[in-house]
Amino acid sequence: MTQNSGMQRRRVVALVATRPIPAGRLWLGLTALVTALLALTWASAVQARSAPESFADMVENLLPTVVNIQTRQTIEGGQAEEFEEFFKEFFERRGQGGEGGEPPPPQQRRGSSLGSGFIIDPTGYIVTNHHVIAEADEVEVVLSDGTSLDAVIVGSDKDTDLALLKVEAKKPLPSTTWGDSDATRIGDWVVAIGNPFGLGGTVTAGIVSARQRDINAGRYDNFLQTDAAINKGNSGGPMFNLDGEVVGVNTAIFSPSGGSVGIGFATPSSMAKNIIAQLRDTGEVRRGWLGVRIQNVTDELAEGLRLDRPRGALVAAVTAGGPAEDAGIVQGDVILEFDGREVSEMRRLPAIVAETAVGSTVDVTVWRRDGERQMRVTVGELEAEQMAAAPPTDTPREAQPSDMESLGLALGTITPELRTRFSLDEATKGVVITEVKEGSGSAEKGLKAGDVIVEVDQEEVSTPSDVVEKVDRAKSEGYRVVTLLVFRQGDFQWVAVRIDQS
Repeated sequence: MTQNSGMQRRRVVALVATRPIPAGRLWLGLTALVTALLALTWASAVQARSAPESFADMVENLLPTVVNIQTRQTIEGGQAEEFEEFFKEFFERRGQGGEGGEPPPPQQRRGSSLGSGFIIDPTGYIVTNHHVIAEADEVEVVLSDGTSLDAVIVGSDKDTDLALLKVEAKKPLPSTTWGDSDATRIGDWVVAIGNPFGLGGTVTAGIVSARQRDINAGRYDNFLQTDAAINKGNSGGPMFNLDGEVVGVNTAIFSPSGGSVGIGFATPSSMAKNIIAQLRDTGEVRRGWLGVRIQNVTDELAEGLRLDRPRGALVAAVTAGGPAEDAGIVQGDVILEFDGREVSEMRRLPAIVAETAVGSTVDVTVWRRDGERQMRVTVGELEAEQMAAAPPTDTPREAQPSDMESLGLALGTITPELRTRFSLDEATKGVVITEVKEGSGSAEKGLKAGDVIVEVDQEEVSTPSDVVEKVDRAKSEGYRVVTLLVFRQGDFQWVAVRIDQS
């Protein structure tokens, strides 16, 4: 349609809006408007799918894709490890057992465990949990029709508790398809199928109770939480959406009693799909590495960094020669987005980076000194000794020689005497804290004598007057908080300290 016709449409709208409307037409128009609004409301509501009258049709097709996994392993001793020393002492005191009063040699016994899994390829590839098959000597897969097949472990990843098995079947097996866990919303219906307590294929239904749950299982925690009943033996089984797609791998439950209390956790398909693909291709997992130590952005740090709200991952240190340094990311940057994915909080970044293909070049958005900047980072590979994230983000403790009353600190230029007093090496630069006033904001943040202030509000400082000038400037501009980059015993930490306004 031409630009003129668009102008004509706008004129028509203007004319209708200004021309008097008869009462009858007005009523009809309002009726039509209300009807249209109701239709729009209904259309919006149907996007959030309600539960079907029955899950039977869907489950009938999915049950054959879920398997029972049985493992066997040799266990030494026959008694729990915690009693080993007790019995050793018992036999030694009484001179019983083997020669020299030693207890009898440990006996071997066979142990077994039960879990669940699901077929992802008709040729016999099966997904389960790492903990289901860990340390197993033999793995057996039982199909829904009762057929038992020996399985080999293709690969396993302890960090995400995922494993991939392979069986050889005489015919193609029914298989599942991956769904998009990122598209699931809190309140969406899900169906879990597994093998609780060795009973065989069991179906439960519920909703997604929460997303991105951290249950302290590891550094890549990012679980879907559900109230669908999950019990022992469900581990490794699939969680399906209403389209019959796998959106999660049932992994853990919260339970004081060992049974389901309606709080179960599943590894999201967005993570599992990538891990399983790597295990299938190479038998191992390669994880992305950025080369930064990070910390959480608190309310006070957000204020000090001039961020609109607490979000992102604050860079406390950058690894020399790492991908972040090569891309121009510096200490004090706040990483807001990585490869198009929002970093809503610090703990999200390690998982996002780890899931990113090694060697890929991605866009990164950082916050630096009152504005966003765009970077391009080529992702490295995380080695065993490296960490994509910082250790726990406890704030430094202790603080203060030139008095900095508004922060409750005494500051000093680093001299040979102070280097010796506080065990600072020759490479340490900045302003040393020689004393901290009791009850001050700095004391509350745990600053202590011997800490070295390297930056104030992301600007380097080398003398106490530098610190005073930058704090006074922030105070005059109406800011209540300054951010200090503090160096202590080889580690950097960002600390937000409230300025005393008196």
